[in-house]
Amino acid sequence: MAFLPDARILVTLKAGGMVIVSADGATKTPVTGVPAVVSSGQGGLLDVALDPDFTTTPWVYFSYAEPGSGGSGTAVARAQLVGNALQNLAVIFRQSNYGNGEQYGSRLVFRPDKTLFVTLGERQRFTPAQDLAQTLGKVVRINRDGSIPAGNPNLGGSALPGIWSYGHRNPQGAALHPTTNELWISEHGPQGGDEINISRAGQNYGWPTVSYGCNYGDSYPGSDNTSCRIGGGVHAPNFIEPLTYWVPTSIAPSGMAFYTGALLSEWQGNLFIGAMGGPLGPGVWRLTLAGDTVAAREKLSFSLLSTRIRDVRQGPDGALYVLTDGSGGRIVRIAR
Repeated sequence: MAFLPDARILVTLKAGGMVIVSADGATKTPVTGVPAVVSSGQGGLLDVALDPDFTTTPWVYFSYAEPGSGGSGTAVARAQLVGNALQNLAVIFRQSNYGNGEQYGSRLVFRPDKTLFVTLGERQRFTPAQDLAQTLGKVVRINRDGSIPAGNPNLGGSALPGIWSYGHRNPQGAALHPTTNELWISEHGPQGGDEINISRAGQNYGWPTVSYGCNYGDSYPGSDNTSCRIGGGVHAPNFIEPLTYWVPTSIAPSGMAFYTGALLSEWQGNLFIGAMGGPLGPGVWRLTLAGDTVAAREKLSFSLLSTRIRDVRQGPDGALYVLTDGSGGRIVRIAR
């Protein structure tokens, strides 16, 4: 979801559609001009974000599974939103490898300097997350036209200049911290080991060398997965420890948002994360923070949130908006 300046909501649909939902939620209008999308497995039309200068130059940015030789890859395009149509479309980023229909990552977040973060999954290929000559399992930072900005880390050798951080598995949530302006991301672990991290320049987050999760097929007794954690689980000192993680099973984290509004004042400064499943069930998690430390976390118990969550955003009215998926997909507004 992305909120337009008049409070209407731009929403992407997995199969390749994009719609504009009215501010009151009563109507939705299709958007034309979306390019061809591979809707297979976890692929489809993915995230959407507005240009920081949208009110004067109405560019819309979106990520999607783009067809290519050998499968599909994560691509990012931009186009001008004119009425209900996308015009002057251009692809500004293409993943350096194509493959199967899994783990695209794909979140889009603008920094205050108007450069764009793109999160990229490793497409279940494991080792490329550590290969700096490709963008699988990375966060990249690019300019709005796709060029490489100054200030990216110099990782040496054959490292691609767009890479910001690496060693990620499948970051499907991302949000900029409202005070520090650092990029926080949620990542899927394998069997357990979902993580929250701060993506910092040049840092390595360890996948697939270490994880607090276990490889698929590994079994463990009850709630103890310590014996099968990948690489022993502990990331430090060679890699960056996650701020928090879920074990022994996954919650399948998705979109995320920091709450800064006044409508739900007791939640100011909290981080909200969508979850798509796992034994704890789908829903929305609320994380209480103390600086960069996760002090507490709880799963919200609203009945309308007991389905797969794709995105969480703060609206211009100060409410939280939650996007669910599947045949019963809806936008849920959380307010007083």
